[in-house]
Amino acid sequence: MLNQSSGLDLDLMFSALADASRRSMVERLSRGPASVTDLAAPLAMSLPAVLQHLQVLQTSGLVRSQKVGRVRTCRLEPVALQAAEQWIADRRAGWAQRLDRLGEYLSNEAGNQIQYLSNEAGNQTEEEKD
Repeated sequence: MLNQSSGLDLDLMFSALADASRRSMVERLSRGPASVTDLAAPLAMSLPAVLQHLQVLQTSGLVRSQKVGRVRTCRLEPVALQAAEQWIADRRAGWAQRLDRLGEYLSNEAGNQIQYLSNEAGNQTEEEKD
């Protein structure tokens, strides 16, 4: 179970990933560090807009940047993604258990239905003999 601060971190992360431009930046950074200029190149927006998006990603903990001279290099923070991965894995495990129990229930019900129909068919043939 997540504590409240972890939930807030996840809220920031999922909110940051809700934007297609930021997801594009994260996708690019998943292949390795990149300068702000490199991140901005494929996007149809101004450099100040890219910097605002990067600030959102940094605030969420997904990205960190370092300035050396005139170049700001950004890196993905894989540890931040682990919290989201764990949250998703927990949800997936819970649903898998529920679906397994549903499958068992339906299988038992189908077996009961077959047994009932078999008994009914047997009763009808006995009635026909009488």
